[in-house]
Amino acid sequence: MGHLKASYQVSIRRACNVIQISRGVYEYKSRQDKQEALRKRIKEIAATRVRYGYMRIHTLLRREGWPINVKRVYRLYKEEGLQMRNKSPRRRVSAKLRNDRSPAMKKNDCWSMDFVSDQLFNGVRIRMLTIIDNFTRESTAIGVGYRYRSYEAIETLDKAVSVHGMPKRIRVDNGPEFVSRAMDLWAYSNKVILDFSRPGKPTDNAFIESFNGRFRQECLNLHWFLDLADAREKVENWRVDYNKNRPHGSLGKLTPNEFAQRSRKPDFLLADGTKKG
Repeated sequence: MGHLKASYQVSIRRACNVIQISRGVYEYKSRQDKQEALRKRIKEIAATRVRYGYMRIHTLLRREGWPINVKRVYRLYKEEGLQMRNKSPRRRVSAKLRNDRSPAMKKNDCWSMDFVSDQLFNGVRIRMLTIIDNFTRESTAIGVGYRYRSYEAIETLDKAVSVHGMPKRIRVDNGPEFVSRAMDLWAYSNKVILDFSRPGKPTDNAFIESFNGRFRQECLNLHWFLDLADAREKVENWRVDYNKNRPHGSLGKLTPNEFAQRSRKPDFLLADGTKKG
Protein backbone atom coordinates (compact mmCIF):
# COMPACT_ATOMS: atom_id res chain seq x y z
CA MET A 1 0.00 0.00 0.00
CA GLY A 2 2.75 2.41 0.86
CA HIS A 3 4.53 1.59 -2.40
CA LEU A 4 1.44 2.38 -4.46
CA LYS A 5 0.87 5.69 -2.71
CA ALA A 6 4.48 6.76 -3.07
CA SER A 7 5.02 5.59 -6.65
CA TYR A 8 1.77 6.70 -8.26
CA GLN A 9 0.76 9.56 -5.97
CA VAL A 10 -2.74 8.16 -5.42
CA SER A 11 -5.08 8.36 -2.46
CA ILE A 12 -5.68 5.60 0.05
CA ARG A 13 -9.15 4.97 -1.42
CA ARG A 14 -7.75 4.55 -4.95
CA ALA A 15 -4.96 2.26 -3.75
CA CYS A 16 -7.43 0.10 -1.83
CA ASN A 17 -9.60 -0.24 -4.95
CA VAL A 18 -6.59 -1.32 -7.02
CA ILE A 19 -5.53 -4.15 -4.70
CA GLN A 20 -9.16 -4.92 -3.86
CA ILE A 21 -9.21 -4.56 -0.09
CA SER A 22 -11.59 -2.53 2.01
CA ARG A 23 -10.44 0.67 3.57
CA GLY A 24 -11.51 -0.67 6.97
CA VAL A 25 -8.98 -3.49 6.69
CA TYR A 26 -6.22 -1.01 5.87
CA GLU A 27 -7.12 1.31 8.73
CA TYR A 28 -7.54 -1.48 11.29
CA LYS A 29 -5.32 -1.17 14.37
CA SER A 30 -4.96 -4.18 16.64
CA ARG A 31 -6.26 -3.64 20.15
CA GLN A 32 -4.65 -6.78 21.51
CA ASP A 33 -2.52 -6.25 24.61
CA LYS A 34 1.00 -7.45 23.91
CA GLN A 35 1.54 -7.90 27.65
CA GLU A 36 5.07 -6.59 27.63
CA ALA A 37 5.25 -6.33 31.42
CA LEU A 38 4.21 -9.95 31.82
CA ARG A 39 6.64 -11.10 29.14
CA LYS A 40 9.45 -9.23 30.86
CA ARG A 41 8.66 -10.80 34.24
CA ILE A 42 8.50 -14.32 32.75
CA LYS A 43 11.92 -13.81 31.16
CA GLU A 44 13.35 -12.50 34.43
CA ILE A 45 12.13 -15.57 36.34
CA ALA A 46 13.40 -17.93 33.62
CA ALA A 47 16.82 -16.24 33.70
CA THR A 48 17.28 -16.62 37.47
CA ARG A 49 15.56 -20.00 37.87
CA VAL A 50 16.98 -21.76 34.87
CA ARG A 51 15.45 -25.16 35.66
CA TYR A 52 11.89 -23.88 36.11
CA GLY A 53 9.35 -24.72 33.41
CA TYR A 54 6.22 -22.75 32.58
CA MET A 55 4.14 -24.41 35.32
CA ARG A 56 6.52 -23.40 38.12
CA ILE A 57 6.84 -19.93 36.61
CA HIS A 58 3.03 -19.68 36.61
CA THR A 59 3.01 -20.61 40.31
CA LEU A 60 5.53 -17.86 41.12
CA LEU A 61 3.58 -15.31 39.08
CA ARG A 62 0.37 -16.16 40.91
CA ARG A 63 2.17 -15.68 44.22
CA GLU A 64 3.23 -12.24 43.03
CA GLY A 65 -0.38 -11.33 42.28
CA TRP A 66 -0.61 -11.73 38.49
CA PRO A 67 -4.25 -12.73 37.67
CA ILE A 68 -3.38 -15.10 34.82
CA ASN A 69 -3.99 -18.74 33.97
CA VAL A 70 -1.40 -21.32 33.06
CA LYS A 71 -2.36 -21.38 29.36
CA ARG A 72 -1.39 -17.74 28.88
CA VAL A 73 1.93 -18.30 30.62
CA TYR A 74 2.56 -21.34 28.40
CA ARG A 75 1.81 -19.33 25.23
CA LEU A 76 4.11 -16.45 26.18
CA TYR A 77 6.74 -18.89 27.45
CA LYS A 78 6.87 -20.56 24.03
CA GLU A 79 6.75 -17.29 22.08
CA GLU A 80 9.80 -16.06 24.01
CA GLY A 81 11.68 -19.29 23.28
CA LEU A 82 12.23 -20.18 26.93
CA GLN A 83 11.68 -23.93 26.72
CA MET A 84 14.07 -25.83 28.98
CA ARG A 85 16.83 -27.83 27.31
CA ASN A 86 19.22 -30.36 28.76
CA LYS A 87 22.02 -28.87 26.68
CA SER A 88 21.87 -25.17 25.94
CA PRO A 89 22.52 -24.42 22.23
CA ARG A 90 24.96 -21.55 21.78
CA ARG A 91 22.66 -19.77 19.35
CA ARG A 92 19.80 -19.45 21.87
CA VAL A 93 20.54 -16.61 24.24
CA SER A 94 17.28 -17.19 26.14
CA ALA A 95 18.40 -20.66 27.17
CA LYS A 96 21.77 -19.51 28.48
CA LEU A 97 22.46 -20.80 31.96
CA ARG A 98 23.46 -18.63 34.88
CA ASN A 99 27.14 -18.38 35.87
CA ASP A 100 27.31 -15.22 38.01
CA ARG A 101 27.43 -16.78 41.48
CA SER A 102 28.82 -14.48 44.11
CA PRO A 103 30.77 -16.08 46.99
CA ALA A 104 29.35 -16.19 50.52
CA MET A 105 30.65 -13.26 52.59
CA LYS A 106 29.29 -14.19 56.02
CA LYS A 107 27.64 -16.99 57.97
CA ASN A 108 24.28 -18.10 56.54
CA ASP A 109 24.81 -16.26 53.27
CA CYS A 110 24.73 -19.55 51.42
CA TRP A 111 24.42 -23.22 52.36
CA SER A 112 24.91 -26.31 50.22
CA MET A 113 23.29 -29.72 50.54
CA ASP A 114 23.46 -33.04 48.77
CA PHE A 115 22.92 -36.76 49.30
CA VAL A 116 25.49 -39.48 50.01
CA SER A 117 24.70 -43.20 49.82
CA ASP A 118 26.14 -46.04 51.89
CA GLN A 119 24.97 -49.33 53.40
CA LEU A 120 24.60 -51.16 56.69
CA PHE A 121 26.69 -54.25 57.50
CA ASN A 122 23.99 -56.48 55.98
CA GLY A 123 23.88 -54.65 52.66
CA VAL A 124 20.76 -52.54 53.32
CA ARG A 125 21.14 -49.20 51.56
CA ILE A 126 20.97 -45.95 53.52
CA ARG A 127 21.09 -42.31 52.45
CA MET A 128 22.57 -39.31 54.19
CA LEU A 129 21.68 -35.65 53.60
CA THR A 130 24.74 -33.46 54.17
CA ILE A 131 24.33 -29.70 54.73
CA ILE A 132 27.19 -27.20 55.14
CA ASP A 133 27.64 -23.44 55.44
CA ASN A 134 29.75 -22.32 52.47
CA PHE A 135 31.38 -19.47 54.39
CA THR A 136 32.32 -21.10 57.71
CA ARG A 137 32.50 -24.65 56.24
CA GLU A 138 30.52 -25.83 59.28
CA SER A 139 28.52 -29.01 58.86
CA THR A 140 25.14 -27.73 59.99
CA ALA A 141 23.45 -31.15 59.80
CA ILE A 142 23.79 -34.70 58.47
CA GLY A 143 20.55 -36.64 58.31
CA VAL A 144 20.52 -40.44 58.00
CA GLY A 145 17.60 -42.51 56.69
CA TYR A 146 16.63 -45.39 54.46
CA ARG A 147 14.94 -43.59 51.54
CA TYR A 148 14.90 -39.91 52.51
CA ARG A 149 11.91 -38.23 50.90
CA SER A 150 11.50 -34.49 50.49
CA TYR A 151 9.59 -34.03 53.77
CA GLU A 152 12.43 -35.78 55.63
CA ALA A 153 14.92 -33.42 53.99
CA ILE A 154 12.79 -30.50 55.22
CA GLU A 155 12.80 -31.92 58.76
CA THR A 156 16.61 -32.08 58.67
CA LEU A 157 16.76 -28.51 57.35
CA ASP A 158 14.48 -27.30 60.15
CA LYS A 159 16.77 -28.90 62.75
CA ALA A 160 19.80 -27.20 61.21
CA VAL A 161 18.01 -23.85 61.07
CA SER A 162 16.97 -24.10 64.73
CA VAL A 163 20.67 -24.23 65.70
CA HIS A 164 22.44 -22.12 63.07
CA GLY A 165 19.75 -19.74 61.81
CA MET A 166 18.07 -19.35 58.42
CA PRO A 167 20.26 -19.22 55.29
CA LYS A 168 19.63 -16.78 52.45
CA ARG A 169 20.42 -19.27 49.70
CA ILE A 170 20.89 -23.03 49.44
CA ARG A 171 22.80 -24.57 46.56
CA VAL A 172 21.33 -27.89 45.45
CA ASP A 173 21.34 -30.18 42.44
CA ASN A 174 18.26 -31.13 40.43
CA GLY A 175 17.37 -34.23 42.45
CA PRO A 176 13.66 -35.04 42.95
CA GLU A 177 13.83 -34.20 46.66
CA PHE A 178 15.05 -30.67 45.91
CA VAL A 179 12.74 -29.83 42.99
CA SER A 180 9.63 -31.10 44.80
CA ARG A 181 6.67 -28.88 45.61
CA ALA A 182 7.21 -29.44 49.33
CA MET A 183 10.77 -28.09 49.16
CA ASP A 184 9.67 -25.17 46.98
CA LEU A 185 6.94 -24.29 49.48
CA TRP A 186 9.40 -24.48 52.38
CA ALA A 187 11.83 -22.17 50.58
CA TYR A 188 9.06 -19.73 49.66
CA SER A 189 7.65 -19.68 53.20
CA ASN A 190 11.10 -18.99 54.69
CA LYS A 191 12.26 -16.58 51.94
CA VAL A 192 15.16 -18.85 50.99
CA ILE A 193 16.48 -18.96 47.42
CA LEU A 194 17.10 -22.45 46.03
CA ASP A 195 20.15 -22.10 43.79
CA PHE A 196 20.07 -25.06 41.38
CA SER A 197 23.19 -26.46 39.74
CA ARG A 198 23.38 -26.88 35.99
CA PRO A 199 22.75 -30.47 34.86
CA GLY A 200 26.02 -32.39 34.61
CA LYS A 201 27.99 -29.63 36.39
CA PRO A 202 28.92 -30.86 39.91
CA THR A 203 31.44 -28.01 40.13
CA ASP A 204 28.48 -25.65 40.55
CA ASN A 205 28.19 -27.10 44.05
CA ALA A 206 31.88 -27.64 44.71
CA PHE A 207 31.80 -27.02 48.48
CA ILE A 208 29.41 -29.88 49.23
CA GLU A 209 31.19 -32.19 46.77
CA SER A 210 34.48 -31.56 48.60
CA PHE A 211 32.83 -32.07 51.98
CA ASN A 212 31.21 -35.33 50.88
CA GLY A 213 34.61 -36.63 49.78
CA ARG A 214 36.05 -35.99 53.24
CA PHE A 215 32.94 -37.43 54.87
CA ARG A 216 33.30 -40.68 52.94
CA GLN A 217 37.05 -40.99 53.52
CA GLU A 218 37.06 -40.10 57.22
CA CYS A 219 33.76 -41.60 58.36
CA LEU A 220 31.88 -43.89 56.00
CA ASN A 221 34.93 -45.87 54.86
CA LEU A 222 36.13 -46.38 58.46
CA HIS A 223 32.96 -47.63 60.14
CA TRP A 224 30.57 -50.55 60.02
CA PHE A 225 26.97 -49.54 60.68
CA LEU A 226 24.95 -52.18 62.52
CA ASP A 227 21.59 -50.44 62.13
CA LEU A 228 20.12 -47.01 61.46
CA ALA A 229 20.51 -45.84 65.06
CA ASP A 230 24.17 -46.90 65.07
CA ALA A 231 24.76 -45.06 61.79
CA ARG A 232 23.13 -41.89 63.13
CA GLU A 233 25.23 -41.96 66.30
CA LYS A 234 28.55 -42.49 64.50
CA VAL A 235 27.79 -39.93 61.80
CA GLU A 236 26.77 -37.32 64.37
CA ASN A 237 29.94 -37.95 66.41
CA TRP A 238 32.02 -37.43 63.30
CA ARG A 239 30.11 -34.24 62.39
CA VAL A 240 30.73 -32.73 65.83
CA ASP A 241 34.40 -33.68 65.70
CA TYR A 242 34.67 -32.21 62.18
CA ASN A 243 33.27 -28.87 63.34
CA LYS A 244 35.18 -28.64 66.61
CA ASN A 245 38.51 -30.37 66.09
CA ARG A 246 39.36 -30.86 62.42
CA PRO A 247 41.64 -28.08 61.03
CA HIS A 248 40.46 -26.92 57.63
CA GLY A 249 43.02 -26.05 54.96
CA SER A 250 40.96 -23.29 53.31
CA LEU A 251 40.31 -21.66 56.72
CA GLY A 252 43.96 -21.12 57.61
CA LYS A 253 44.13 -24.39 59.60
CA LEU A 254 41.29 -23.25 61.86
CA THR A 255 38.40 -25.53 62.66
CA PRO A 256 35.01 -24.50 61.22
CA ASN A 257 33.76 -23.54 64.69
CA GLU A 258 36.85 -21.40 65.39
CA PHE A 259 36.50 -19.68 62.03
CA ALA A 260 32.79 -19.01 62.67
CA GLN A 261 33.60 -17.43 66.06
CA ARG A 262 36.32 -15.20 64.61
CA SER A 263 34.11 -14.10 61.73
CA ARG A 264 31.70 -12.54 64.23
CA LYS A 265 34.33 -10.02 65.34
CA PRO A 266 34.12 -6.55 63.73
CA ASP A 267 37.81 -6.54 62.73
CA PHE A 268 37.55 -9.87 60.90
CA LEU A 269 39.15 -9.78 57.44
CA LEU A 270 37.16 -11.16 54.51
CA ALA A 271 38.65 -13.20 51.71
CA ASP A 272 39.36 -10.09 49.64
CA GLY A 273 41.33 -8.46 52.48
CA THR A 274 38.60 -6.02 53.51
CA LYS A 275 37.19 -5.80 57.00
CA LYS A 276 33.78 -7.20 57.80
CA GLY A 277 31.06 -4.56 57.53
